[in-house]
Amino acid sequence: MTVSERAHELAMAAAQAAADKKAQDIVIIDVGDQLAITDAFLLAAAPNERQVLAIVDAIEERLLELPEKAKPLRREGERGGRWVLLDYVDIVIHVQHTEEREFYALDRLWKDCPQIPFTDRDLADSAAGTATAE
Repeated sequence: MTVSERAHELAMAAAQAAADKKAQDIVIIDVGDQLAITDAFLLAAAPNERQVLAIVDAIEERLLELPEKAKPLRREGERGGRWVLLDYVDIVIHVQHTEEREFYALDRLWKDCPQIPFTDRDLADSAAGTATAE
């Protein structure tokens, strides 16, 4: 894995923020060996424009709450709400409408790059609760 500790921290915090807003198909891709401009991509989808924007807002808020605050260097696509790109230098976040996610298939484009595992904290907690109840 070629991602820096900072990129990993940002990606995990952003992924959890997206999951908390019910983002779908959250994937973190380690692109550090392929690109010199960033370490990782975070991809997330939502079924409508309002939810795309809500996920983006939640990610930005969460990354500002980190001990070493993070603000995006660049933000694109917000006006339409179908695909928003947040560039944090260490990571680039793509929050897409489900249709755009399927059409552009960034997962497939970067399929040769390793994925960084992410598990939604709420799913892990509920799985742990189910296991202890049995």
